[in-house]
Amino acid sequence: MSTDDIPLLFPTPFRYRKAGLRQFHAAVKRRVLGGRGFTCLITGDAELKRLNKRFLGKNYATDVLSFPAPSAIGECGDLAISLDRAKAQAAEQRHSVFHELCVLMLHGALHLAGYDHETDRGEMRKIETAWRKRLDLPTGLIERTEGGSDKKRSPRKKNPAK
Repeated sequence: MSTDDIPLLFPTPFRYRKAGLRQFHAAVKRRVLGGRGFTCLITGDAELKRLNKRFLGKNYATDVLSFPAPSAIGECGDLAISLDRAKAQAAEQRHSVFHELCVLMLHGALHLAGYDHETDRGEMRKIETAWRKRLDLPTGLIERTEGGSDKKRSPRKKNPAK
């Protein structure tokens, strides 16, 4: 399967390194999820708000939503990421929108893998931090919200999908 065939859906127009995001998606599938696939929709706040209200009963936009699939089908599930939130958070964290989209995709994929930072006593935080470092990503979502010992850092120039 070429990276063009990976189930990653973008809004039109989209100017944030589609090929790099496809490579990152493939790396997360292969390395983090053990080859189990997932679909990722990158959309706006309005769609995330609609999905959040419909499926979780929360009437606000959020940065990433995870929809795990039944384990019997072999796929991990689906993600929805808000490009609007990614832009705002990238500016706040002083890194690129591309890197923020990768942070959100990793976070959502870990939820698809069954981790839940709200109930697991720090297990997801440790795993997200380890993967973030391996994939050369800036500070993760859990570290930002819960505080952490890692200092904010600018990502290196290399491709985080390797």
